[in-house]
Amino acid sequence: MDRRRFLLTSLTGALAVPLAAKAQQPAKITRIGYLSPLSAAADAAHGHAFRQGLRELGYVEGQRIVIDARHANGRLERLPDLAAELVRLNVDVIVAAPTPAVRAAQRATRTVPIVMAYSGDPIGDRFVATLARPGGNITGISAAVPEMASKRVELLKTVVPDLARATHLASPGTTKYALNEAETAGRTLGVQVTTVLVGDASQIARAFATMKPPDPGGLVISLSLQEHYRQIVDLAIKHRLPTVSGPREFVEAGGLMAYGPDYADLFRRAASYVDKILKGSKPADLPVEQPMKFELIINLKATKALGLTIPPSLLARADQVIE
Repeated sequence: MDRRRFLLTSLTGALAVPLAAKAQQPAKITRIGYLSPLSAAADAAHGHAFRQGLRELGYVEGQRIVIDARHANGRLERLPDLAAELVRLNVDVIVAAPTPAVRAAQRATRTVPIVMAYSGDPIGDRFVATLARPGGNITGISAAVPEMASKRVELLKTVVPDLARATHLASPGTTKYALNEAETAGRTLGVQVTTVLVGDASQIARAFATMKPPDPGGLVISLSLQEHYRQIVDLAIKHRLPTVSGPREFVEAGGLMAYGPDYADLFRRAASYVDKILKGSKPADLPVEQPMKFELIINLKATKALGLTIPPSLLARADQVIE
C-alpha cells in the first residue's frame, strides 16, 4: 500500500469512529410535567384529552416522550411539593390547571416553561402581564370568560323563578375575579349570593348545616372542589337545593346542571402550546387564548330527586341531557 492510500484509509477510519459513536447515542427523552389538584381517577378525562392532543401532533407517550404526572388527590396543600418535585425531575415543560396548580408551578420555577391548561384569571393572579404578551415563563389558556358566573346564576333562576338566595361554594384557591363576579351577577339578577370557602369534606358538611334560608336557595359550585362532587350532590338533594357548576363531571356525579367551557377541549389545546415550546418558542411570546367551546348539560335524574321541572326552552338549549 502506497503512502497516499495509507493516509486516506487512516483518515477515513478516524472520522468513522466519532460518527459511529454519535449514531449510537440514544435520542433525547422529552419530559413533560403534568400537575393537577385532583386524583388520577377524577382527572382521567382531562389527562386523556391532553394525551390525545399530543398524539394528534405526532407525540406518542413512551416514544421519546415521558409524561411525569403528579396529582394532589384533592389536597391543595400538596401542590407546592409536587411542583417542586417536577422541577427536580428536570422536565422540559409543566402543564398545570386550574389556578392553584398554576400558582404552585409558578412558585416552584421561573425558568421552566409552564402551560396553563386553563386558569381563572391569569392577569389578576400575575401569571402573565397581558394575554397578548405574557412576558414570563407562563402561557396557555384563560378560563376568565365574562358573564360566566352570571349565566350560572341565571340558570338557577330559570329553574327556580322565585330564587332569592344562592350560596357559592368555592375553594380557598378560587380567584377574586370569580368570587366577585358571582356576587355581582347575583345583585344584577336580584339574587343574594353568599360565598363560602371550603377546602375539605368536613368544611362542606358544616357549610350545608348553615344553609337554612327562609327563601328558595341554590348552589353555584366551583371547579376545584371536584374531588367532593359526590358529597355535595348528596347534601344538595338532602337539602333540596338546585345546583350548577362548570365541568360536566359535576352532572355525571349527579348534579343538576353544568355550564362552562368544554374543559376537555382546553386540555387538548394545551398540547399545541407544549408542541410550540418544544420546537423553540418562548412562553413570553405565545399569546394566552380563551375557550372556544361551551356546553350546557342537564341531569333529569337530579330534577326528579329535587322535585323540579326544567322548562322546555332550557332543555332545548342543552348540549346534553342525561336521562
